[in-house]
Amino acid sequence: MYIDSHCHINFPDLADKLPEVFDLMAANQVSHALCIGVELEKFPEIRTLAETHPNVFASVGVHPDHEDCTEPTVEQLLALADHPKVVAIGETGLDYFRLTGDLEWQRERFRTHIRAARTCQKPLVIHTRSAADDTLRIMREEQAGEAGGVMHCFTESLAVAEAAIEQGFYISFSGIVTFKNAKALREVAAAIPLDRMLIETDSPYLAPVPHRGQTNQPGFVLHVAEEIARVRGMAVEAVGEATTQNFFSLFKAARQ
Repeated sequence: MYIDSHCHINFPDLADKLPEVFDLMAANQVSHALCIGVELEKFPEIRTLAETHPNVFASVGVHPDHEDCTEPTVEQLLALADHPKVVAIGETGLDYFRLTGDLEWQRERFRTHIRAARTCQKPLVIHTRSAADDTLRIMREEQAGEAGGVMHCFTESLAVAEAAIEQGFYISFSGIVTFKNAKALREVAAAIPLDRMLIETDSPYLAPVPHRGQTNQPGFVLHVAEEIARVRGMAVEAVGEATTQNFFSLFKAARQ
């Protein structure tokens, strides 16, 4: 079995064809999916999906890219996370690739999410792009390791992965690991401890080979597992078993 630890099935590209999405998950032995919050305004959609489908979990957070949306407070995040199907805080983090200028607001938003996660003891889902040093620094300053979490859609170096693991975090690989130009990322996937690894799609984005260019969906996470199995020289079923166990070890609320 496999679990998609990060997807956006509430986005229009997938929300309009959910029966097909769930059929492919079943066909590819993908047992569960974690639907990730990126704006408070859209959180009710995600919560409803999780309430309606036993194999869907939810997170609550505001993406670091989103400027024109409600700025979350610790209290708001805690209130929305107080739900049996909400298993994580995020997506949160830092992104210096898409946005420039004074991004102190982004760093403060990240700190808010970490403080909420530490309070409710639900793990963080962290996005970092072109901001690894500041991401790791704020994680240390805010003691993010007390909540734990995952570095999602990981594209950084082995040194960054090891620094995050040292703080108690997991590393999640997306379809990017299957891309032709992702040799360095495959080396990271081959090197990190298997007991600190998750797999994801980040759908509807980043469809893996052999579906690159298509709308991504949770059922395609099988191909991420296949590529990791190839670079590590192990059976894909063993990757599925390990990453599934890791998912439930990290997202403890999902076991209830």
